[in-house]
Amino acid sequence: MAYEINCEPLKDLIRTVPDFPKPGILFYDITTLLKDPAGFAQLIDAFAAHYIGKGIDLVLGTEARGFIFAPAIAYRLNAGFVPVRKPKKLPAETAKVSYDLEYGSDSLEIHLDAVKPGQRVLLVDDLLATGGTMQATVQLVEKLGGKVEGIAFAIELDFLKGRNKLEGYDVYSLLHYND
Repeated sequence: MAYEINCEPLKDLIRTVPDFPKPGILFYDITTLLKDPAGFAQLIDAFAAHYIGKGIDLVLGTEARGFIFAPAIAYRLNAGFVPVRKPKKLPAETAKVSYDLEYGSDSLEIHLDAVKPGQRVLLVDDLLATGGTMQATVQLVEKLGGKVEGIAFAIELDFLKGRNKLEGYDVYSLLHYND
């Protein structure tokens, strides 16, 4: 049975950087949390606690900061890890999905053999902002026949309403910011 861990105190370990990467943006820098052994362990434990017992086969991490959390969570869940990459970074045949950004578009790729039909998949990234990246990741998993069992984020910027793009999925965020 899963249990929940209170992660609110971890906010004290996250540095805020005003006007990065451009004026008017308040950037939540997780590097200060990652270097804290107890804080990082609590974060991974909280993710794992939420998904233990849910039969997760694979944990997918999106480039680049999803790569920080996903392998550790996969280890804790006794699951495999799969990277979701930007184009032309994977050596074998891939599936690709393009998605819109505020100004332009981007793409993500996954190896064609990374997810088998029916496998139960957890998607992980550091931040839920507008939801476009994770919506594309969901499309990749479903294109390969996988079943998205959960979508997890360290931080969710609630005011950007990215969760709306992931409606119908179990979205779990450890830390919430409202402005």
